[in-house]
Amino acid sequence: QVQLVESGGGLVQPGGSLRLSCAASGSILSLAYMAWYRQAPGKQRELVAGILSGGSPNYADSVKGRFTISRDNAKNTVYLQMSSLKYEDTAVYYCYVVSPPRSYWGQGTQVTVSS
Repeated sequence: QVQLVESGGGLVQPGGSLRLSCAASGSILSLAYMAWYRQAPGKQRELVAGILSGGSPNYADSVKGRFTISRDNAKNTVYLQMSSLKYEDTAVYYCYVVSPPRSYWGQGTQVTVSS
């Protein structure tokens, strides 16, 4: 079993920045894939960014050039640096990891972009 603890959400003005963190703990053999998803009110959950172990990151078109995903394998932690935030980035952000053969979701952290 893997536990995920997210942190870093909050209220930010348009154009501002936030950094989300997600630390994994428990019975971890490997973290093959780590990602961030988000879900806005009334919308489906969508992939924001993901990164394979030792691999290149991938991003949703809507966040390319503004968000950066990174991981610290020694700490079993994935980060999402969010810059130039827009109103439409407001959502609950969820950490998602694949530790074969299972996958896990974090509890979610609220990000609100508002003036």
